[in-house]
Amino acid sequence: MEIISIPKIMQETSKEYLVDGKTIGLVPTMGALHEGHLSLVGRAKQENDITVVSIFVNPIQFGASEDLERYPRDIEGDTEKLRREKVDIIFMPEISSMYPEVFLTYVEVEKISERLCGAFRPGHFRGVATVVTKLLNIVKPTRAYFGQKDFQQSIIIKQLVKDLNMDVDVVVCPTVREQDGLAMSSRNAYLDRAQREAATVIYRCLKEASDLIKSGVIDRTYIKGLMQDRLLKEPAVSSVDYAGVYDPETMNELSEIKGDVLLTVALRIGDTRLIDNMLVTSSDYQIQQPNFKSLKERAI
Repeated sequence: MEIISIPKIMQETSKEYLVDGKTIGLVPTMGALHEGHLSLVGRAKQENDITVVSIFVNPIQFGASEDLERYPRDIEGDTEKLRREKVDIIFMPEISSMYPEVFLTYVEVEKISERLCGAFRPGHFRGVATVVTKLLNIVKPTRAYFGQKDFQQSIIIKQLVKDLNMDVDVVVCPTVREQDGLAMSSRNAYLDRAQREAATVIYRCLKEASDLIKSGVIDRTYIKGLMQDRLLKEPAVSSVDYAGVYDPETMNELSEIKGDVLLTVALRIGDTRLIDNMLVTSSDYQIQQPNFKSLKERAI
């Protein structure tokens, strides 16, 4: 396994592999690796000749009051995990090599970056789009792998790749969950035991809403109200940024449930912001008249 920290060397190394006809899979991360990340690594290894994992805590996607300084870091542990996975290259650049003193160029995907998390974290997706553009230009992967947990991010990156005519396939892989349903996230490390247990309300809320839609309940107002009610009834939840039913392509909140829909949640437990989502596809459910007596019972 090779560790590269200089972008120019990473570029030259990738170019040599590509000239030899090798395919390259890139898994971009901010470190503090967990099984979710490693599932992306496994997929990349299956589908490519060479696997590159980038580890870079990107400062420009954090707001002034966000957790850049305390974001979990475990370079030694991450390196050992990737060595066991037989990753070919870890790309681990310094901030100064990614953002030199005179850095004036940023990438922004309009509209879909302004909704959901974008409305609560101004500038976040500009930072994400910029660093992903840089990583794709540096590593030159055949395929790049992202997790569904960050669904909005994956849609933004797909749009970015399409609009800028980048020659890379964006592969979105299923969310990896703990046994109790909590989506794996580096930020879960911030939660104490009680908060960690309380965080399972997110999955339970999404699952209940998904099951209702699959059973034929397509009242968007009811589904949204139920989701928010379930979350706010958990005492450990300090605030809910959003919870509802959205278009999985535009990130717009839906006025009615039809076709494929995205159930998505962002909330805070204590000071920790957590996100999660579930896709419900049109093949999963058939529209039918809801049983209002049953709905009342569910709401109790």
